[in-house]
Amino acid sequence: MTSISASGTSLAVPELEALSPMEPRRSAADIAYEKLRAAVIGLALPPGSPIARSAIAGRLGISQTPLREALIRLQAEGLVEVVPHSATRVSRIDLAAAREAHVLRLAVELEVVRRLAAAPPATLGAALAAANSGMAAALEAADQAAFAEADDSFHTTLHEAAGVPGLRDLVKSRSGHLDRLRRLHLPAPGKAEAVLREHEVLTLAILAGDAPAAEAALRAHLSGTFAEAGQLRSVRPEYFVPD
Repeated sequence: MTSISASGTSLAVPELEALSPMEPRRSAADIAYEKLRAAVIGLALPPGSPIARSAIAGRLGISQTPLREALIRLQAEGLVEVVPHSATRVSRIDLAAAREAHVLRLAVELEVVRRLAAAPPATLGAALAAANSGMAAALEAADQAAFAEADDSFHTTLHEAAGVPGLRDLVKSRSGHLDRLRRLHLPAPGKAEAVLREHEVLTLAILAGDAPAAEAALRAHLSGTFAEAGQLRSVRPEYFVPD
């Protein structure tokens, strides 16, 4: 029983101090959204492919209601096309949307690396090294999904260190078309190795406090895939929105 002081403030009850707070429960809709989004971004559900709602709900062990909520969120991000009482399919890659996401991401991350280079946090080097080590291990194992996850962790670490983790979430919510373009590019010969080298160059520039070098490294790093968009489209034209 919780006691109340004369001022109305709740006082600690000794027998309750051993109880740890419960972790927030995640909804079925949240879990379905995350799994579906990962499958779309990772191209396990390719652009243009139909989404069999009943089969997916059965696979995830959920009802149609949370699945519908997840699809609405993905539709808002431009990753699926939902036609009421008709087909639901994965949207094709829209290069115009990818271009906008590229501009947005570059603008945000340039400011992030500029701030970090001005005053590199003491723990940043170890955190970035861990992400880069994860990428190297995934590269050695030829695990593209793990490589992409470690790549994401590297950039998330930058945002967290700069004190703007919410901006990372914002950019990701607008980057579905760009991220699929990047995953389509990742298997290209030498691409993964180049990404890792670019991370290492960017890391060294930030830790050295060299803002101009960090900004130059970031520009080169984020521009590589979009520069190859035309070539990627020529190889898999069915993945892209027609002109």
